[in-house]
Formats: sequence, structure tokens, C-alpha cells
Amino acid sequence: MTATDTRTQSTTTPDTRRESRLGWIAVMVWAAGIAAVFATGWYLRRAGLATEDALPPLHAQVRGRPLTWQMAPAAAAAALLVAVLPRAASRLRWRTLLLVSWAGAAVWAVALAAADGWDALAAPLNAPTEYPAGLAQVRPGPLEWLRTFTERLGGYTTHVRGHPPLPTLTLWLLEKAGLPGTGWAAAFVIASGTSAVAAIAVALRCAAGERAARAAVPFLVLAPLALWIATAMDAFFLAVGAWGTALIALAARRAGPGAVVAAAAGGLLLGALPYLSYGLLPLFAVPLAVLLLTRPRPRILAGVAAGLMVVPAAFTLLGFWWPDGVRATLDTYLISRGSAQRSYTYFLFGDLAVLGLLAGPAVAYALPRTAGVLWRAARTRALSPAAAVALPACAALLGMVVLDVSGVTKGEVERIWVPFAAWLVAAASLRAPGSRWWLAAQAATALAVQALILSPW
Repeated sequence: MTATDTRTQSTTTPDTRRESRLGWIAVMVWAAGIAAVFATGWYLRRAGLATEDALPPLHAQVRGRPLTWQMAPAAAAAALLVAVLPRAASRLRWRTLLLVSWAGAAVWAVALAAADGWDALAAPLNAPTEYPAGLAQVRPGPLEWLRTFTERLGGYTTHVRGHPPLPTLTLWLLEKAGLPGTGWAAAFVIASGTSAVAAIAVALRCAAGERAARAAVPFLVLAPLALWIATAMDAFFLAVGAWGTALIALAARRAGPGAVVAAAAGGLLLGALPYLSYGLLPLFAVPLAVLLLTRPRPRILAGVAAGLMVVPAAFTLLGFWWPDGVRATLDTYLISRGSAQRSYTYFLFGDLAVLGLLAGPAVAYALPRTAGVLWRAARTRALSPAAAVALPACAALLGMVVLDVSGVTKGEVERIWVPFAAWLVAAASLRAPGSRWWLAAQAATALAVQALILSPW
């Protein structure tokens, strides 16, 4: 199968009319499902059955006084981006569009977070439970810290002991590079996280064609998940996965030694994912989908495989054995009074409702179309650009469902879902490419959440 059809498939047919009706039904289910989950969480909280979170299923609380005038800069940024992004996506040169999309995503994420004041950009990383609080234990000797990481896990801060060592080591390296403090860490997280918009666009261009990638860019920039780009380390995880996937997609479409180098670099980044978070293993469904779409040559696959082995080999040689880290983290998880105490049944549905907030109503509207194009592609064995956008999106959704059903993620998924949900957002372009109304609905969702809910990230 090859992505040879360059049309957006917007012609009105019985299939598209049916998908439109189903899309509106999906939006109603999206809204009703989110409302029902929050109402159930409120009831459980009031009954004393859910005490870990103030506003389940979010690890957040309702603002005592909703933000009003403080939201003006974010609302202005949203209005500007809704107005200019569709035209920019269709008219700018490709490389210019990538830079503009990165800048637009950064402006959107910062504008939302700054509604709580400029200090709010670094405030999440100042918490005593976060990675920077654990840097003091790394500074005397990072090699010794890494070698004894598993056996001393119980003495580390919450996020350090809940993850492999690489996030903490990344911040240590940033500090050693002369950029100490949570201000620089926040800048690094935001800059890397928002760059994922460009990375996903590059991957989609290689897999589905430039027209499909351009259609996805406005939705990627204005995704409600920008609320948790500034500032949760999971935004950095998003960037690593997105750029790793983009590099292998580029390698598959190019020839010469540079293609093998790009493939190895992509594999290197993807190989780092399990050492950033144990829960990122299902994210490999996305680069696998991209590889299936781009069908790289054997030497490209060999380059990817070689790159994949670098980070695991390095950590193993330096004394950190990944399976031991998983077991130790699970032990601390089970004996803590943290998320292990949360209700599996409630968060099985609650985590999906949070995904709905991250993705927004435009994605809900596009889901029937997404399923439809994949079904037609499987039936006809003819891969359209729409199907090439839908496949990575559904791969990301599958990864989240696996984590949700496994019970590994019970709560706090507003940040955990970020590396996955960005790929799902691209599917919004399948139903309403260039639609300012749906872009406005995406922005309004993020503005409403920011105005009404106070999140620690």
C-alpha cells in the first residue's frame, strides 16, 4: 500500500454524511462522559471514598475564584492563532511553517500558564516531590548515584523514585552545562515539548504527504494538552518520542549515508524512552505505525536497531538494570498511600475522560472519520493520506488504552497522557481541515480548564 492519493477526501458522500452524524454524536458522548466522570468523582469524594485527589479524575482542585482578566493574554493568543494558523498552514514554506508552529505552540503554552503569573512557569518544578529536589543526591557522584539507584530508591523524591534515572540525569546535565535552577529547567521543558509539534508534522509529511501534515499543524499547535506542556517533564518525554519518530520517518524517505545516520539518531531517542518513564513502552506503537507506513529499506531498519541499543547498553554497563528498576518502583508504589490507593474501576473511565480534555472536542468529532478511513484502507488495501494520519493516532490511542486497562496509570494522567495524546490530536484534521470553528473549540476547552481548575503542573 502506498499513500498516493493526495486528496483530503472532503467530497460529500453517504459515508462522509454518516461520519458527520456520528461525529456529532461522539462530541455529545465526549461532553456527557466528562461531565459524568467529574460528577461521579465529586460523589465519591463527598462520600469519603476518594481522598487522594481534590477534583478526581484530575490531580487538581477547583479554583476558589475563577480567573477572569488574567486570562486576557491567553484569550488574545488563542484568537490570533485561530485567525492565522489555517492560512499559515496552507501558504508558508514548509520549513518556515515548522518554525512558526513551534513558536505558536510555545506562545500558547506559556500564555496559558502565565495566567497564574510568570512564576507559574517554573513553580511546578519547585515542588519538593519533583525531579529538581532530588538533584542534591546526584551532585556528589552521578555514577555512584546511578549504580545504587534501585537499592536507594525509597529515599528519593516522589517523581525520582517513580521513574527511571534519565529524567533526573537530564536536569543534572543541564545544570552542568551552566543552566542551573528551575527557571532554566522550565525553559528547557517548554522549548522541547512545544518542538514536538514540528516533529509530528515532519513524521506525518513523510507518512501521509505534505498536504495532510499541513492540515494537522493548526490542531497540533492549539491542542488543549498545552495546559500541561508548561510545566511537566512529560512534555520533554513527548519531544523525545516525537523527534525519534520523525527522524526514522525522514530516514525512510531519504537515500545515502545521511539516512542511516538519521535512522540511528531516531533509534537512539526512541531507545531512551523506557529510561525516561516505565510507562512509555506502549508509545512504541507510534513509531512502529510510522515504519509500517514508510516501509524503510533494510539498512535503515538496521540503523534504527543499532540506535535503539545504545541507551539500554549504556545504562546497563553503568550499573542500572532496567527490570530491577521496574520491580523496585512497583514495590514503592504498592506500599505508598499514593495512586495505588485509587479506585481501579473509577479511573478506568476517569483516565479516558481526562484524555478527552487533553485532546478536545475536535478529536471527538473526528473519531468516527478516523475509524472509517482505517476500515476502508483495510478493506480496499489502498492507503490514503487520511489513513496514514489515522494509523499513528490510533496507535497512540491503543497505547493509552493498554496503560489504562493495565492499572499502571490511575490518576495524574493529565501529564502522563501528553506524549501519547499529541499524536491523537493530529486526527482532528481528518474531519475539519482548516476549520476555525473547531480550532476555536479546542482553544476554548483549554481556556475553560485553565480558568476553572488549579493544577500542580
